[in-house]
Amino acid sequence: MKIGFGSDHAGIELKLQLMEYLTAQGHECTDYGNYDPNDRGDDYPVPGRKVAEAIRAGEVEKGVTICGTGLGISLAANKVPGIRACVCSEPYTAAMSVRHNNCQIVSMGARVVGRELAKVIVDAFFGSEFEGGRHAARVDMITQIEKDYGMQ
Repeated sequence: MKIGFGSDHAGIELKLQLMEYLTAQGHECTDYGNYDPNDRGDDYPVPGRKVAEAIRAGEVEKGVTICGTGLGISLAANKVPGIRACVCSEPYTAAMSVRHNNCQIVSMGARVVGRELAKVIVDAFFGSEFEGGRHAARVDMITQIEKDYGMQ
């Protein structure tokens, strides 16, 4: 699978560790920034948007975004029409975000989860499949909200 990664300065170390981990599993990983932990000029909305836009454009299939808490970068990604990013600090939510909500991005907080827990979270996220059925109708309802506001 092609996976896009993005982080602010706080998430670079964890991002690189997860990229290495998933590459070793055979995934193709693309880094959309930030690249320098000392550069605080590339705030979380920039890489969050880049990863979301890469998914929308078909450059990558899914994404992992990381900032201090995971929240800010997920909010930025969720502003891109058609994107559903979830913040996860444990594996159950990561799995359910895919199974029931067909999320394309898992967001984490580098100041919230450690390396080993982050690996368990991405395993749960990428090891899950959308169940469709009654859940598809709910995802369609989310998409309709975007359409109602002219965001598609």
